Amino acid sequence: MTLASAAPIRRAALLVLLAAPGLAQSAPDAELRFSTGVMHLREGRVDLALEEFKRAAREDPKNPYFQNGLGLAYAAKGEWKDAITAFRKALELNPYYVDTRNALGYALIMSGDREGGKKELLSAFSDAMNPAPEISAYNLGRAYLEEKNVAEAINWLRTSLKRNRAYADAYLLLAEALVTSDRVAEAVVELEAGVKEVPTNAGLQLGLGKAYYKVGRFSDARARLEEALKLDAAGPAGRAAAEQLQALPK
Repeated sequence: MTLASAAPIRRAALLVLLAAPGLAQSAPDAELRFSTGVMHLREGRVDLALEEFKRAAREDPKNPYFQNGLGLAYAAKGEWKDAITAFRKALELNPYYVDTRNALGYALIMSGDREGGKKELLSAFSDAMNPAPEISAYNLGRAYLEEKNVAEAINWLRTSLKRNRAYADAYLLLAEALVTSDRVAEAVVELEAGVKEVPTNAGLQLGLGKAYYKVGRFSDARARLEEALKLDAAGPAGRAAAEQLQALPK
C-alpha cells in the first residue's frame, strides 16, 4: 500500500496508516467499530469498512484515527472530496499525524489538485516522524511521472528506494520511468536489484521478465515469467506472466 486518475487506489500507499495507536481514549464500542473497519478495509470490503468507520466517528468525532480510517475508506471508493474532508479533520485533531498528511497529499492529487497534493507529500516526506517516507517519495515520483517530468520522477523513486530497499512498487515504477526515457538497460538493472531484494514478489518477477523480453534475453525472460506464474498462479501477475510466456519465441 498504483496516482493515475483512472487507476484504482494503491493499498500500499494508504493502508500503512491503519496501525493507529492511542485508541484506548475512546469508548470500547467505538474502538471495536474502528478495528472491525480496519479488518474490512484490509480485506477489500470497502463498503462495510466505511460503515464501521462512520459509526466509530459518530461515537467519538474527536478521535483523529477514526477520521483517518473514514478518509481511507472514502479514498478506496474514489470519493476524493469526502476523503479530503476526513483527512483534514484528522489533521485538525492531531496536526502531527504525518501518515494522514501523506494520505491527504495522495487524495488531493487524485482529486485534481496536483500542486496542493505534492505540497502535502513533500511536507510528509520532510517530517522526521514519518514512519514510511518511502511512500511519500513514491507518490511524489508517480505524480511527476504523470506530469511527464521524468527526471524528477526518477529522482524521487530512487529516494524512495534509499529509504526502503524492499519497496517493490518503487522498483517497478522506477523501471517504468527509465523505459519511458529509453533507458531500458538501466531498468533491467533496477529490476534485477528488486528481485534480489524481494525474490518472492510476483510483480517484480513479472516486471523483470518483461524487461528481459524487451532487450531480447528470452531465456532469462522465460525463467522470470515462470517464477511469477509460480508465485501468483491465480492472481493478476500470474495471468500476465502466462500471457507474456505465450509471446516468447519457441
